[in-house]
Amino acid sequence: MLKQISIRNYALIERVDVDFTSGFSVITGETGHGKSVFLGAIAMLLGQRSDVKTIREGAEKCVIEGCFDIAGFGLQPFFEENEMDYDDECIVRRELSSSGRSRAFVNDTPVGVAQLKELGARLIDIHSQHQNLLIADRNYQLGVLDTLSGDKALLDAYTAEYNRYTALCREIGQMKEELEKSRRDEEWLRFQLNELESASLKEGELEELESEVQELSHAEEIKGALYGACNAIDGDERGSLLTVLRDASSALARIASHYSIAGEFSERLESNYIELKDCCSEMMSRAERVQFAPDRLEFVERRIALIYDLQKKHRVATVEELISLYNDIYARLERISCGDDDIKVAEKQLLVLRERMTAMAAELTEKRKASADRLKVDITAILVNLGMPVIRFEVEFGRTNDFTPHGVDNVVFLFSANSSSAPQPLSDVASGGEMSRVMLALKSLVASETNQPTLIFDEVDTGVSGFIAERMGRLMQQMGSANRQVLSITHLPQVAALGASHYKVYKEETEKGTVTNMIELEQQERVREIAQMMSGEILTDVAMENAALLLSKS
Repeated sequence: MLKQISIRNYALIERVDVDFTSGFSVITGETGHGKSVFLGAIAMLLGQRSDVKTIREGAEKCVIEGCFDIAGFGLQPFFEENEMDYDDECIVRRELSSSGRSRAFVNDTPVGVAQLKELGARLIDIHSQHQNLLIADRNYQLGVLDTLSGDKALLDAYTAEYNRYTALCREIGQMKEELEKSRRDEEWLRFQLNELESASLKEGELEELESEVQELSHAEEIKGALYGACNAIDGDERGSLLTVLRDASSALARIASHYSIAGEFSERLESNYIELKDCCSEMMSRAERVQFAPDRLEFVERRIALIYDLQKKHRVATVEELISLYNDIYARLERISCGDDDIKVAEKQLLVLRERMTAMAAELTEKRKASADRLKVDITAILVNLGMPVIRFEVEFGRTNDFTPHGVDNVVFLFSANSSSAPQPLSDVASGGEMSRVMLALKSLVASETNQPTLIFDEVDTGVSGFIAERMGRLMQQMGSANRQVLSITHLPQVAALGASHYKVYKEETEKGTVTNMIELEQQERVREIAQMMSGEILTDVAMENAALLLSKS
């Protein structure tokens, strides 16, 4: 839960440091004095979108930091999954510079906004007035029933199957589309395959052919050069290289006993003699193999032309790419041949998935119906206490046309606050005050099933007054008593008097301009604040007495 918040240079807030306690606390203040600014700062801290316009005029950046006690709220797995250091005390910081750069830290470790937003949703649930519109959302209504059922594992398992199901549906669609296109192109594909197959291409073939055509085109020149080199090395004349080397080696060998280095020279010359003789022998052998073969030259040139034509036709640069193209066309034609069978196999898998999902969806429906029965009883009891004595609340179940990420249920919350009116969709018939009470009742029931550390209600008591306001305050007080923190922004003295702690948001003029501040009120300050809420601008003794009485009753 939120222990402390520090806000610097956010909107009209220059510097605010506030400590919070567990249980039920209230926040009051005149309209327009900055309660929404405070909520905006918390929302930004929790990962909501940041805007440089919120930086206080003249400041380089705004910084919002919150200290949370998260011991016992089951958040350690989240920290481990996101590779963040876990501690029972969690420090979250968000910074926004005037350049638009936003940074976020959890326990001094930089985190992305997506991670921050996910963590923020686990730390604080903010219920603002516009969220009453959520109750018209069928998925929200399903979420309420699923939360009350307490079986998240079943819904997660169904969702995983649904994701596999939709992925397989897409895959089958792509398979059918590809098969249809391939069948339209089958004749052309077979022509291309036969053309490439008849070419009998081999990797590295073009380089070998191009080398061979050079040899065949210059056969006489190559032959003459090889013979000439051999004659120069080992000709019949006395002056051939091999003879000179042998004589030089022998001469040096004869003086080796008198001059030791001569022996080394003799051995080196002998080694060169052997190498040259071997080289000469190989050149002679190759010269004999080189032949001028016009027929072979013509064949090689036609072969090269064929490969060039295929490369140009298929817009590739190498024989290897032509071979790869051949393999691709072959595989595509294979898929045409067995495409129907592959689709049938995938459709059988789809049928198995549908059967599993049908069974899981049916189980979800049963659990939701049980939750609906419980919800009807519990919410009726709460709403009767909140001033709706003839309340009727129903959950209408229908079925969707196909599977959805949430199952096959289509639920509608039905509501009637009058004995003479049949229950109708809640969002269609409930007044603003009734909607506020229903939403608070739902939040209290959902909170009892979740491990949410902190709930913030922004004027959830709008549209009510008198003893109903007090009972709504009592309900929030009760919600804050079970190891939970509840903060209520309110304009009603009946609610304000029930808080274990009371905070006031106010504006003041300073040398730097208008600033918004927030302080915790002492007992006498609370009396004065609540009396002001009751009497308006002129503070009366009667209002002070009534305020003191309200506080004593709380």
